[in-house]
This record gives sequence, structure tokens and C-alpha cells, in this order.
Amino acid sequence: MELYFAPLSCSLATRIALYETEQPAGFHQVTLSSKRLTASDADYLAINPTGQVPALRTEIGDILTEGPAVLQYVADRDPAQRLAPPAGSFERAKLQQWLNYISSEVHKAIFYMIFNPASPAEVKAFARDTLLPARYAHLSRHLEGRDWLLDEFSVADCYLVTTLNWAAPAGIDLAAWPVLKAYHARATQRPAVARAIGEELALR
Repeated sequence: MELYFAPLSCSLATRIALYETEQPAGFHQVTLSSKRLTASDADYLAINPTGQVPALRTEIGDILTEGPAVLQYVADRDPAQRLAPPAGSFERAKLQQWLNYISSEVHKAIFYMIFNPASPAEVKAFARDTLLPARYAHLSRHLEGRDWLLDEFSVADCYLVTTLNWAAPAGIDLAAWPVLKAYHARATQRPAVARAIGEELALR
């Protein structure tokens, strides 16, 4: 497999999942500029027409995009690692619930707006000061008294810890949400998470 990624972006979640399951993969860094080039100057838009990361090329050459889909595909390739409950189970639906929540309500609604250079200052402030607190409160209530979003560490946690890494650069202090701060500390102590973050920090 080959993962197309941008350092410390949402594609970090897939790198974490690959390391958690110890699946071999090649990694191709993408420059998220107007030209959308890989490190070898290949046109990334020819690989993923949306220009977004992650994109995963399978062993037979198929391309899969969109983080929640990529994460579940990686998890299902090694079910023994239990990064995703069995397909068709209620717990799998709960996993998809959290993947969708993180994608739509946290990643896109908040951090995409904060980090988008085209967002007006008022939009950034609204995302950070009005939208984010309710969403972090919801996550905090769910995580109170539990280690992970589901009963075990899953690809939803790979995604959530990735978005929590963006809090400090966005001017958000996790100390205001102690449950999330403790969750982030717990997640980043996992060897696969620490390895993935450390490797991508070195590329910035």
C-alpha cells in the first residue's frame, strides 16, 4: 500500500492506524499548495482529483480517498488488531457515528475554517469561540470515565487524537476541557501514535 499524506494533517490518522496494525506501506508527501504536487513532482490531482489527503493506493493500484473510508479499510485488513468492530455489528455503526462526527463537526466545521487562509477573521473566531466549545463538551461527556471512544482503541481514536493535535496551533487550550486533555495525553503515549507524530513533526 502507499499513503499520500501531508504532515500533521488528517492523513496522520491513517499513518497511526498503519503503525497500530504494523502493516507495511510506502509514504508519499503531498504539498497542499495550489499545484498539489507529490515530493517527486507528480501531479497529485491525477491521483486524487479533490486534491485532499489522505489517498491510499492498494496493492492492485486502486485509489481510496476520504479519511473515514481509508481508516476502516486499513482496520479491516487486520481484524485481529481490533481497530474496528466487525462490519454489520452495532458497534461498527457506533464507530462510523464517531468517525462522521469528528469529520463533519470537528475537522471540517471548526479546524478547516480556522486554518483556511481564505476564511475571514470573523469566521475563524466563530468556529473557535462558538462552535468548538459545544463539540468539545459533547466529546468530554462521552469520554468521562472511559479511555477511548469505543470499548477499545479504534480508528476513531486515531482520527480524534489527530484533530486534538491541532488545538494548540489554533490557539485553543485543552486545559479548559480536562477530560480531552487527559485523553490526548493518554493517546499520544501509545507507541504507534508517538511514532507517527514524531515522524511527521520532523517533516514540517
